[in-house]
Amino acid sequence: MITGVDTRLRRATGAVLGRRARLRWVHLVLGGALLMPYWLLSVVLLGALNPEQGHARQVLLQVLALFTSLPMAAVTALVPTVRGLEGAAARALCTVARPEELATGPARAWPARWRTALWFTLHLFLGGVVAGITLAGVPFAVVLIFDFGGAQDLVGYWEDRFPGWMFTGPTLGVAVLLLLALTNAGSGALLARWAPALLGPTPEERLAAAERRATVLAQRNRLARELHDSVGHALSAVGIQASAAARVLRSNPDFAAEALQAIEETARAAVAELDTVLGLLREEDPEAAGPAGPTLAGLDDLLRQLARTGVTVDVELAPGLTGLPASVSREAYRIVQEGLTNVLRHAGPAPAGLRVALTGGRLEIELTNPLGPARPSRPGGGRGLRGIGERATALRGGSTAGPSADGTTWRLAVWLPVGGSAR
Repeated sequence: MITGVDTRLRRATGAVLGRRARLRWVHLVLGGALLMPYWLLSVVLLGALNPEQGHARQVLLQVLALFTSLPMAAVTALVPTVRGLEGAAARALCTVARPEELATGPARAWPARWRTALWFTLHLFLGGVVAGITLAGVPFAVVLIFDFGGAQDLVGYWEDRFPGWMFTGPTLGVAVLLLLALTNAGSGALLARWAPALLGPTPEERLAAAERRATVLAQRNRLARELHDSVGHALSAVGIQASAAARVLRSNPDFAAEALQAIEETARAAVAELDTVLGLLREEDPEAAGPAGPTLAGLDDLLRQLARTGVTVDVELAPGLTGLPASVSREAYRIVQEGLTNVLRHAGPAPAGLRVALTGGRLEIELTNPLGPARPSRPGGGRGLRGIGERATALRGGSTAGPSADGTTWRLAVWLPVGGSAR
């Protein structure tokens, strides 16, 4: 029980006097400093309207000026850049629970401007109260605690009002400081609670940010697919060709020389494709860069490379493939490339069948290869099959992949609408 009481006491002390309370005090005092020009202008205007002098009237005038200055502050807070400045100050000093919810840019829409004006008014009002109590209360508390000046007269005044309470200067001074700390803690907590609602982005801004994140993610996925399909295919082919050359280097040097030449050609083509992909990264809008890389017109070179690795492909190509839209032809080439790379990577130098047909306004790609006892199947696929599915979906098509019912053949089927535009 005692431990629980001590814990609650430490939490209460930290909330009133801890680092968070001190940061919020700085934030509130800054609000009081921002309020000062508006308050002085209000004092001047109200004094000109009511020139009569008198101590009580001057005090009333100054209090009234606090409230008349707030509308002027609200009007200036309609400037769009105020939200960004106030948001930065709130993130640094107000210790908001979720600072990432605060907007970082200017308030361009009017609903956001009105909310910023409300926040600015609240910040300046509470800051003016805390700053005023700090400027007047701290010296007053010091006078009471150290019994300066007329402290005894003030103590006697409170003893007359509340007999039997045993008032002393130090107790009154500590009470004033405690009042200041509690006012600061309450005002800071109120601002921290309202900051996300008043300084946060509007629903329209949240939607725009989500769309930007989705665009960036789509671009990253696109670049990842390009790197995986182009460089991954080249590395797979180079690895198998290098292994074959090493095995027959002494027994068949002519074949080894041909394999090394194939490695050189494959590496040169991979570097060219890598430059193309890296060029997309330099574009401010990669989607606007248009189709890049090889199309179905380059299938002969791809099949020639695979033949050097031992993969023979029985090809059936429909006429008219050269007339396909560039985006469809390019994606179809990458799909065929990834499918044949999977054959090379998972089935080894096995024969494969490739059929590319135009049927009913769509392009159909079918790739098959045998799965022998020594060739592991590929249930679920990996990044390559996922990339094929993403490419097909981007063009409003579809894909299926998996072993046959008897487990002897792997089949990849993709269909792409010829007239479909990329999503």
